[in-house]
Amino acid sequence: MNRRIFIQKSAVAVAAGSLIPHLTMADDMQKIKSLGVALFTVPKALSADFEGTLKVISEIGYKELEFFGPYTFSDEATKEGWKMAANALGFSGSGYFGKTPKEVKEILNRYGLSAPSIHVDLPTLRNNMEGVAEAAHVVGHKYVGIAMIPDDMRKSLDDYKKTAEIFNQVGESAKKNGLTFFYHNHGYGHKAVDGVVPFQMILDNTDADLVKMQMDVFWFTAAGIDPIKYLKENPKRFPLLHVKDMREKKTFPGDGGNMGEWMGLFPYLADAGDGVLDLSGILCEAKKSGAKHFLLEKDLTPDHVNALQKSFDYLSALNLKC
Repeated sequence: MNRRIFIQKSAVAVAAGSLIPHLTMADDMQKIKSLGVALFTVPKALSADFEGTLKVISEIGYKELEFFGPYTFSDEATKEGWKMAANALGFSGSGYFGKTPKEVKEILNRYGLSAPSIHVDLPTLRNNMEGVAEAAHVVGHKYVGIAMIPDDMRKSLDDYKKTAEIFNQVGESAKKNGLTFFYHNHGYGHKAVDGVVPFQMILDNTDADLVKMQMDVFWFTAAGIDPIKYLKENPKRFPLLHVKDMREKKTFPGDGGNMGEWMGLFPYLADAGDGVLDLSGILCEAKKSGAKHFLLEKDLTPDHVNALQKSFDYLSALNLKC
């Protein structure tokens, strides 16, 4: 072998060798492939132009949606209570915003979207799971859950214990109807009562196959809880995440058990990447824990297009070394 060929081959070998660590590292890096939007981010826009808003969400790059109730099949008392709340918050619609499940599915297909999960009130899930399932199977929902436990079901440890029993029953009913039940925690139930943490009581007293959890990283942080710790200690229990960021670290002044405390922290919501939360670490641990759906939520954001775009740009560019 002459000297020139030897040098060329040696240079190629060195270059290839230097690339191996980088290739290995690149293989370890993961991106979130299907980012979603929890639609309570954009209720006013949906009320004004349902299809146009979904089109914008799709054009930004999001692939999944999570609807919030009530719906035509929802409990009547829930519908009446929601009217007052929605009017106070400045929008008129919810659920499928006047569309039938079939019409919603057609719109989703038109824009390359899916809706794996919905929030439904607990009375509806207890009393009309068949109605929920009928719509879910048309639209394509797989997960049906509640955004919060009603106030009168979380006043004591006994209440929480009974709630866990109800969750198991609802989970069994959902499973029979081809669905999975989940509970979204707003941040209450994390302070110990007589040495017992109510949220942990629910985890310990519900069937892991029947009752899943949706972690809202903002509200867990507001409760003074480390999201990464919960994900590590409860693998496969959190298949869905609400992804939010926080302008500065804030916790509830009380136990986080009422709307006033939640609304008081809304000013600290930030676009993903503009806050102080370790979203990269949280999302990485969530993927290791078995999370499948990552839904951006910035409740009632006034400039929804800008917020959705900025958050998508940040989250879609994340390289998670998991």
